[in-house]
Amino acid sequence: MSQFTQPPQSPQPQQPYAPAQTPGMRPARNGLGIAALVLGVIGAVSGLIPFLFWLAGILGVIALVLGLAGRGRAKRGEATNKGMTTFGAVLGLISLILAVVGAVITFKAVDDAVNDLNKAVSDTTASAKPKPGSDSAKDGDAAKKKDTGKALEAGDSAVYDDDLTVTVGDATSYTPDTYAAGHTKGNKAYRVAVVIENAGKEKFDSALVNVTAHAGQDGVDAEQIFDGKVGQGFSGTVLPGKKVTVQFAFDAPADAKNLNVEVNPGFTYDATQWDLKL
Repeated sequence: MSQFTQPPQSPQPQQPYAPAQTPGMRPARNGLGIAALVLGVIGAVSGLIPFLFWLAGILGVIALVLGLAGRGRAKRGEATNKGMTTFGAVLGLISLILAVVGAVITFKAVDDAVNDLNKAVSDTTASAKPKPGSDSAKDGDAAKKKDTGKALEAGDSAVYDDDLTVTVGDATSYTPDTYAAGHTKGNKAYRVAVVIENAGKEKFDSALVNVTAHAGQDGVDAEQIFDGKVGQGFSGTVLPGKKVTVQFAFDAPADAKNLNVEVNPGFTYDATQWDLKL
């Protein structure tokens, strides 16, 4: 009996298992609906803050567009989050409504603030105190002459509506120190006393007071002189019922016959001028 040897057979390679796929099925495209919901929520929250109306408007438009596009996908069967996209679109519309309301509130608040500021500025316009013996003084000490646009004279006072009083005295000859700044050789120097009295009920910050001068008929700038005695200017606070006097010195041409001094108490005040004879 003969034996036959069967040759070895090579093993068959195993094919990897591939899951069966259903023809025509694709992953759900829910990205538009998710984005619409997120942006709609952020836009609606921003709309609750009137100042952020611009952000609510931008996000509301984007959320509404994405939400409507997401609903279109859901109707075509490409997305499965129809409810989410609908809610995102609704939030986008709400964000737009809140943006309009916030814009109206913001613009009205800004307009009211501007009107209040203009009113505050107009309420602090100056009126000159009548000189003793003038026609306006016949009505008593409480009489006030409205600002006519003309410069006051030495010793006159400008009284503001908050009872702040500014008085400028005569211009007297002044000899600057050897190392004084602002004095030109050949010119003459004049010293002027400026008095600020606070007769109101609120304290006054004198650091904002600005004093300038012009000299001569042509009104050339009269440079302020600084030395050890003059030029320090106003500083600190003037309490109610108190007054402060500061000496200023100005450099004027030798042939100047007058010195025009202008005092501005601050940003919310009108400047007042004094025409001083030299």
